[in-house]
Parts: sequence; structure tokens; C-alpha cells
Amino acid sequence: MSAALQSLMRDVPRSVPSPNPLVGVFNFIGIGATGAAAFVMLSTLVMWLDPDAERWMINAACYAATILPVYLMHRRFSFDSDASHVQAFPRYFAVQAMALVLAAVFSFVINGVLSLPTFFASMLVIGLTSGVNYLVLRSWAFARGRVTATVAA
Repeated sequence: MSAALQSLMRDVPRSVPSPNPLVGVFNFIGIGATGAAAFVMLSTLVMWLDPDAERWMINAACYAATILPVYLMHRRFSFDSDASHVQAFPRYFAVQAMALVLAAVFSFVINGVLSLPTFFASMLVIGLTSGVNYLVLRSWAFARGRVTATVAA
């Protein structure tokens, strides 16, 4: 085909199958659980290596150390996001800060008002916070870029 004729043809975007949302949910749960386990193991190890250090500082440092790897895993496997890191990482961090406040509110209501047993209260707080977290991350922090094509008239 000639170059002149080729230039008149519209580029048709490739059809990309949308990912199965259940796979993303299962990946989100698995990555979150793995991140939590890594945090517990890392903080336990550091506390064992330096028993005189302030435990709250160790916990904070170990939690901070898990933020980036968990973000990268969620971006790739939970949400299959093409959002740039410049956009997605600050949003991810904001969602994590929101989740901390939300967990405190849920804990206050579930423990203080409903007076559920500790185990059930904790599981409910984790479930509610994680559910809201997933929805906000999917719809805002890792939102897929909107592809728009302009066609010359």
C-alpha cells in the first residue's frame, strides 16, 4: 500500500481484553497478607537483633520499608495499572493515610459502640478497611488512563 493511502487510514486501537476483577481481588488479598507477614517477620527480626531499641520506632521503620514493595506489587498484580508512578504513588500513600484514619474510626465504632469481642472486632475492622481501600485504590490511585483518539475530519 502506498504511503499516501496509508496516511489516510485511521489507526484502530488493539482490542485488549479487560482483566477479570476477581483475579485482582484475590491478588489484593494475597499481596496484603504477604505484606503484613513480611512486616511482622521484619519487625520481629529487628527487635530480636536490637532488643534495646524503641519498639514503636522499629515498627514504624519496618512498616515504612514495606510500603514501596507492596505498592509495586499491587500496581502490577492487583490492578494491572498503567498509571504513572508520579501519579499513582502519592495517591497510594494518601489512600494508606486515609485507611489508617478509617481503621481508627471503624475500631472506635465496633469496639466502643457495638462492644464486639476483640477477635471479631479486629476481623471486621480489617475487612471493612481493606474493602474501602481496594475500591479507592482501584477507582482513583491506580485508575487506568483513558485512551482517547482524535480523528482528523
